[in-house]
Amino acid sequence: MLASLIASLASGETLQAIRRARRAAVAYLLAGAAGLCGAGFLLGALYIWLAERYGSLATAIGFGVGFIVLALLILLVHRLTATSRARRVTERRKSDLTAMGIAAALAALPTLTRSRAGMGALLGPALAVVAYAIYRENTKRRPRRDDPPG
Repeated sequence: MLASLIASLASGETLQAIRRARRAAVAYLLAGAAGLCGAGFLLGALYIWLAERYGSLATAIGFGVGFIVLALLILLVHRLTATSRARRVTERRKSDLTAMGIAAALAALPTLTRSRAGMGALLGPALAVVAYAIYRENTKRRPRRDDPPG
């Protein structure tokens, strides 16, 4: 994989890909701007048609209420999805950090097991974890004030 990356850098493929991506971004930006202009004119035409039919004041009030309702709906959907999105990001970050820690520990394991000091560095934390587990198992949990007795 590294060889193909170096080969693409050397051959200039990477620069060509960057240029293609830049041209595509400009094209999509211009198309989006033209689409927004078209939507704006259609909205203006709808306003004019409704103003002739129902009057300017009623149409302006209707458009205002409609856009406020649309804004509230967008905020509601964003708020409902933000918590689940944040939870997924936290879980992904936690699993990534765990995987990196395990990989680092496995990479350092052969070096640590070659010497006595390395074995001590491994056994010390392991014994501390075992001692803490024994302590947690043998200590009685105190009931909270709001817990019912029983």
